[in-house]
Amino acid sequence: MATNQSLKDLPKEVKHLISVFLIVLSIGYFTGITFVEDTTDQSPTGIEQNYLGNEDDDAAVEMKFKKSKQEILNIVHTHILSISVIFFLTGLLVSKTSVNSMLRKLLMIEPFVSILLTFGGIYLLWSGILWMKYVIMVSGIAMTLAFMGALIVIFQSLYFSK
Repeated sequence: MATNQSLKDLPKEVKHLISVFLIVLSIGYFTGITFVEDTTDQSPTGIEQNYLGNEDDDAAVEMKFKKSKQEILNIVHTHILSISVIFFLTGLLVSKTSVNSMLRKLLMIEPFVSILLTFGGIYLLWSGILWMKYVIMVSGIAMTLAFMGALIVIFQSLYFSK
């Protein structure tokens, strides 16, 4: 792809390739979000219990144990690497759209900030900084909103730009 070429100017076959890629990527991304929902109940307490365990909670429906250092490092490492690639690729595509410059920059850069806050926050929560559960929750929501915004902007540019 030429560096100055817009998504709207791509051949139909390339547009279809990008579309199929984004659809499959979205299925994977939102499957991950479903997993997060199932393991944390989308609550600060659920986030805390997922990483620190709930052995002391007699009312717990499901017993969870504190993750080991190796488990936390594996979660942080794999997620930072893989999600960075996801947002690098979507960021490249967003960069080839004609949306407002500020929105484009936000959709390209914000996810990386959220990645660091979310997964750095998980490590810090595990280390004992309990208020990080709120940072994790807010940054995870921001990351997902940025992903959805990028998808909308890319598809709009691929098929609805003049």
